[in-house]
Amino acid sequence: MENTCFQIIIFKYGGAQWVWLDGRDMTYNYEDLLKKACAQMPEVSAKHERLEMPRLMVNTVGMRTTISNFKEVADALDRDPQHILKFLTREMATAATFQDSRAIFQGKFRSDSFERLLQRYLDSYVVCPICKRPDTRIVKEKRLSFLVCNACGAKSSIKQL
Repeated sequence: MENTCFQIIIFKYGGAQWVWLDGRDMTYNYEDLLKKACAQMPEVSAKHERLEMPRLMVNTVGMRTTISNFKEVADALDRDPQHILKFLTREMATAATFQDSRAIFQGKFRSDSFERLLQRYLDSYVVCPICKRPDTRIVKEKRLSFLVCNACGAKSSIKQL
């Protein structure tokens, strides 16, 4: 593979900037090159509003605890409800099911326990560790999972559930 070096000269002519590449004898309009480069960049989707979690609606009946707005919470976090449920059941060492739009846990639990665990889930699986934005998605590659940020493009490994 041949290593060649080009001299790039940017000059103004008639109010427009032009780029001249030495060795190729070509002249380009600066604005056209800039538009072409911007078109080739990946599109960044960033939410400008803060992440607002809905208040958990926790009810305890007998030996079962129900979060009646569990689907709404999962939608606010932009995560699969089953992924969040799996995290919570492992952390609480109990069984749980997801029916309709609610989660039903075996045992009596307080709402502050769920809020604390959801904050840990948020820190580990939602918020980007680089830019601290919640605009992320979980991508699985082979046996590894990564948190990919839509705002800054960072790719961070996360623990497998």
